[in-house]
Amino acid sequence: MITISCRENNLIRTIKAIRPSVMVMMDKSTLPWGPAPRRQIDAPKTLADEAYQRIHDDIIQGAFAPNEKLQPDLLRERYDIGLSPVREALSRIALEGLAVTEGQRGFFVAPATQQELLDIADLRIQFSVLALERSIRRGDDAWENRVVTTYYQLHKLENQVKKEPQSFHDEWERRNRDFHQALESGCGSPWLLHFCDILYDQLERYRRLFVIYTDIDPMIAEEHRQIMELALARDTAACKVLKQHFEHAASVIGGRMSEALKAAPPAKKARATKAVKTEKAEPAKAGKAKDGARPAKSRVA
Repeated sequence: MITISCRENNLIRTIKAIRPSVMVMMDKSTLPWGPAPRRQIDAPKTLADEAYQRIHDDIIQGAFAPNEKLQPDLLRERYDIGLSPVREALSRIALEGLAVTEGQRGFFVAPATQQELLDIADLRIQFSVLALERSIRRGDDAWENRVVTTYYQLHKLENQVKKEPQSFHDEWERRNRDFHQALESGCGSPWLLHFCDILYDQLERYRRLFVIYTDIDPMIAEEHRQIMELALARDTAACKVLKQHFEHAASVIGGRMSEALKAAPPAKKARATKAVKTEKAEPAKAGKAKDGARPAKSRVA
């Protein structure tokens, strides 16, 4: 049985009161300048848009391993989309750093390296903290509503009985992204939001490759609550908690990545991430790795 505290009861009442007035995230329909939105969920899509979104999501979710070749003919069959839209999508994905092109050899999934992970984590901290700091200063009532609503949705999931692991992964990632984007959404800069979105994608790819989502450290939920409450109080101490939140996440992902590289046979260290994919295929077995050793509790952010 889930026990609901007085604080949570108050939060639920607040959500019910403000839900009708919640606005959409900052996008081209509300801002006259800046980059075009990367995701247009409700807008009509071209075949190239569809191919981009499906390949993009599959790379982030680990359907394609780092360094794996992305063959247009096979992708055409996989998604039942023509070659021209697939090639256009691959070019867009390469520009965002999720794929690379090697001369006449075609497209490959971007490699995963510890140096890149550190760089992505450092930039995500800087951009997201800057966006939150600006949002605390400039955010209006609609921004506060978004923060409270998305926090409530994430908090509710974190307190539910554990679901089937893969479904839980996907839903947690969606709600976690919504919450962090809500925190950033009052910053007033579509360019800053654009870069925050790209960096979230990059860090999510590493998290999906190396973190086992069999448990959510309760401290993560506590950090989310602290960030939400401080942000709504217009206290910039929220930025310090957010920075620590991201640093914890990067530390855990980096640690899991090091373990995977050490566990891989010497001749196959370059393909260690594929071994991790195999390990993740059976996450429900008491949270154990393939060698029977129980992995350290993972922190995700």
